[in-house]
Amino acid sequence: QVQLVESGGGLVQPGGSLRLSCAASGSIFSINAMGWYRQAPGKERELVAAKANSGRINYGDSVKGRFTISRDNAKNTVYLQMNSLKPEDTAVYYCNCESRGMNYWGKGTLVTVSS
Repeated sequence: QVQLVESGGGLVQPGGSLRLSCAASGSIFSINAMGWYRQAPGKERELVAAKANSGRINYGDSVKGRFTISRDNAKNTVYLQMNSLKPEDTAVYYCNCESRGMNYWGKGTLVTVSS
């Protein structure tokens, strides 16, 4: 099994930046991909960004050009750099990884974009 712990959420003004971190522990050697999803109130959970071991990256359409995902394999950590934040980016952000055909989730970290 894999355990995921997110950090870095908070309140930021529109146009500002935040960086989220997610540390993985447990059966980390079997992880194939790590990424971020988000869920806003009243909406379905959606992909923000994901990076596979191959290096392939997928971004949700609404964050392309503003968010950047990166992984530090030595630290078993995935990051999400969020720039030019908008009020519609307000959501709970969840770290995700895929390992041996199973999906694992963190508990989530709240990002609020508001003036």
